[in-house]
Amino acid sequence: MVVFGYSWQYFAQICYLCGQIVNMPLSLKNKFDSIIFDLDGTLWDSTGNVAKAWQEAIEQVDYVDEVMTREKIRSITGLAYNVIFDKLFPHLDVEKRTELMGICAKSELDLLHEQGGDLYPSLDATLDYLARKYRLFIVSNCQSGYIEVFLKLSGTTHYFSGHQCYGTKGNPKAENIKDIVNDHQLEAPVYVGDTMGDYDAATKAGVPFIFADYGFGTVEKGQITTISTFSDLVELL
Repeated sequence: MVVFGYSWQYFAQICYLCGQIVNMPLSLKNKFDSIIFDLDGTLWDSTGNVAKAWQEAIEQVDYVDEVMTREKIRSITGLAYNVIFDKLFPHLDVEKRTELMGICAKSELDLLHEQGGDLYPSLDATLDYLARKYRLFIVSNCQSGYIEVFLKLSGTTHYFSGHQCYGTKGNPKAENIKDIVNDHQLEAPVYVGDTMGDYDAATKAGVPFIFADYGFGTVEKGQITTISTFSDLVELL
């Protein structure tokens, strides 16, 4: 069979290549002036040591009989700190839940100061590349002091222009993203995160979202693109 003077095999190959080009993500280079990152599940994974720290905290009280696992921590990662304890310990009254949250928070920071978390591969090299082209920030639903522990242990403080977290003002992530955008006069930011909560927060803040599918959550639609490793950002941005 001949199509427009060419064999059908040649025509089919051209159609295949065109389809591949159409399905490729559009380049996002030079589209943004800044990148705002989620922390847990995006820059590092500290869930193993957080589970260990919270278990040590639970053993300090006599009103909780529960084993804290890495899987449980992963299931609530990304939620605001107070919401986490509401979800994990709904049977506790407000006073006990607040007390336990304080004990867990201190135990968490103490242990992470010593042992940290697992940095995702090529973190430093990727941040080094991105920081030469964009202003970098972190917005997380963590407690106060947590981002600082990450920055210190990862040795990445110099790459970031600022950060905000739930523990600072008690505000939801969308408001903290807005604060970073407004305080630093960002004109074209993009948010990188790994959960549906990250996507929702970025959307409410009016910021485009890149989904990191190597993290803890699932986002099926709405993101401008998806990355499977942190270093994918080098090629993408």
